[in-house]
Amino acid sequence: MSSLRVLIIDDDAKVCEYLQELLTPDGCEVLSINDPNEGLAKLKTKETFHILILDLKMPGVNGIDLLAQIRKVDKDIAAIILTAYPSLESATDAINLDVSAYMQKPFSGEEMRETIARVARKKGIVVRREDELHITIGRRIREVRKQRELTLKQMGRRTNLSVSLLSQIERAESSASVSSLYKIANALDVRIVELFGDF
Repeated sequence: MSSLRVLIIDDDAKVCEYLQELLTPDGCEVLSINDPNEGLAKLKTKETFHILILDLKMPGVNGIDLLAQIRKVDKDIAAIILTAYPSLESATDAINLDVSAYMQKPFSGEEMRETIARVARKKGIVVRREDELHITIGRRIREVRKQRELTLKQMGRRTNLSVSLLSQIERAESSASVSSLYKIANALDVRIVELFGDF
């Protein structure tokens, strides 16, 4: 499976280093560039990047303006904006340029990991085997539930799990614990292994 390719454009070398150390062990292939023009040039090459992490304020360059130029080159790349100075105006501009996430500095490693995972899922990029498993389990649960003509509400009543959690498991937005899977399998009257599809 191909790894998630992340391009970071931030003039702060410490931020780039931190993100590189944070994301590389997660199986991401990370390239960080401190010069915005060099970053734009990199995106004009034939290399493919799935996610762009872009600082909003860099010397001589406004991140929003840079993103507008990037969008002319790559409409599909998922963009995550970083800013120490969030404002309604920049957030609105970011939304207009189809930004996937707008994060305030400083952020925690966990926040960044969750954001990357959410953005990747939204874009339909499967990064890890684990994500594939969640997708398979979610799909199987939904298929069997539909066959049994059960609503999420009825499933909630049978399993004692919240409708919101059941929905997140089906959409692979949340990983189900073994105990939740056991309850779901019982409610659907199937063996737990049947929920794992071909895994």
